[in-house]
Amino acid sequence: MRIKAVLFDLDDTLWPVGPVISHAETTLQQWMAVHTPLVAQNYSIERLRHHRSVLVKTNPRFEYDLWALRHAVLSKIFQETGEHPGMADEAMAVFAEARNQVALYDDVVPCLTALGERVGLGSISNGFADLQVIGLAPHFQVSLAAHSFGCAKPDPRIFLAACAAMNLLPDQVVYVGDDLVLDVEAAQQAGMQGIWMNRRCLSSDERPHPHICPDAIITGLDELENCLS
Repeated sequence: MRIKAVLFDLDDTLWPVGPVISHAETTLQQWMAVHTPLVAQNYSIERLRHHRSVLVKTNPRFEYDLWALRHAVLSKIFQETGEHPGMADEAMAVFAEARNQVALYDDVVPCLTALGERVGLGSISNGFADLQVIGLAPHFQVSLAAHSFGCAKPDPRIFLAACAAMNLLPDQVVYVGDDLVLDVEAAQQAGMQGIWMNRRCLSSDERPHPHICPDAIITGLDELENCLS
């Protein structure tokens, strides 16, 4: 078999991310109501999002390091409201713990277990989920996250680095993700095959970016093995 490895996106490919972020932000807000009440009273979840949207433009690092962006916003507002800026570390620990409480799609563990017997597996993500905490780390030979690598998808460097870490050429690797631009097109431009995870079962009329042509389209990981045979 020409394909030697499969790399995966994480958020919205292996688990739905919307409920995870919502839960993490609510958990943080509840923690701040107890430990930094003045911050909680003056900064809603929506207002914190606005501050991140402004601050992200001030530092190139924030474009790929979402942990650093959240931490910087919290440090800033804690200081402005008279709280110790060091409380941002505690706040981020609370957020990160909740951020890792993901609900895997039912097909994830069976697929990774079966597929791992045939090909190498890895992951590339722009988020900062902790695969050790989540329990998926043992399935992957390599896992690259934008915040620690230094650039984010669709930058080809992160895709090529994952291939190099597995001692494989890009054309020996398939990348699976839900985002047609960040995952499919970016992987293809790095020389890999890009498979679109269409879990929402969007029709061709509903599909965004119709100019992007995935090498395959799947609605669940149980279909992936047929794409590799």
